[in-house]
Amino acid sequence: MVTISNEALSVTIAELGAEIQSVKGTDGHEYMWNGDPKFWASHAPIMFPVCGGYKEDAYYMKGVRYPMTKHGFAKLLPWTVVESTGDCAVMALTEKQEGFPFDYVFSVKYKLNGKKLEITYTVENKGDVDFYYGIGSHEAYATPGGLEGCKVVFDETEDLMRYLLDGNLILPEPVQMATGAKELELKTEYFAVDALVFPTLKSRGVTLVNKNDAHTVRVEYPDVDVLMLWTKPGADYICIEPWSNAPDMTTTDMQIEHKKGMIHLAPGEEKVVVHTILFD
Repeated sequence: MVTISNEALSVTIAELGAEIQSVKGTDGHEYMWNGDPKFWASHAPIMFPVCGGYKEDAYYMKGVRYPMTKHGFAKLLPWTVVESTGDCAVMALTEKQEGFPFDYVFSVKYKLNGKKLEITYTVENKGDVDFYYGIGSHEAYATPGGLEGCKVVFDETEDLMRYLLDGNLILPEPVQMATGAKELELKTEYFAVDALVFPTLKSRGVTLVNKNDAHTVRVEYPDVDVLMLWTKPGADYICIEPWSNAPDMTTTDMQIEHKKGMIHLAPGEEKVVVHTILFD
């Protein structure tokens, strides 16, 4: 485990998956889900090199078929601790996999700034061939008193268009949940099948508010377009998940260069994606 802290927060991160385990305020309040395996044993896995699922758990690039399971492999592997000093930690992953046999360095930087945790993902193409990847976050925030005492407040007024899941895929025609919505009251029934998938929001920031709790969590995701909300019915957490890509549509041709939200890196290039979490 790696721990970073400052005058406001203490954050514990596992080397396995570079996954946040705990975020505590100076008042002892725990903001993160406790990982109860009865519901879901994770806390905040990192999605790479894809968010969600591919059709047939695979994709094609330049005529070659590459297998890749849902959410990728980064969450399953030990990361190297590059730096851990006070309020900042940097961890890196370079391991090739069957479905991603490319030369790369994927690093995550966790930096505390007051009550804000700044998370910076950097991917570098160290090889001599192009590749595509997706990247996303899956942080689960505790909802003391129950999910239905909570709401998500959007930065912008939204016409909420939800894409329905069919297994690991999404259907191509969205369903409208609301028009002119500034907030969404969370209901267990929304998650009876799986997640809420929002690929077309205007907002690049949302705030989790719990009427049973004086604490709030604000998530900002300026560099990606997709927002997912997910929980297991009966559990006291909600995942607020900024992703670069949505799950494959059922109508996909499985060609990765056609998949919206995938990041293309040529040899020698790098891409930085940042999201921040304000714990208040």
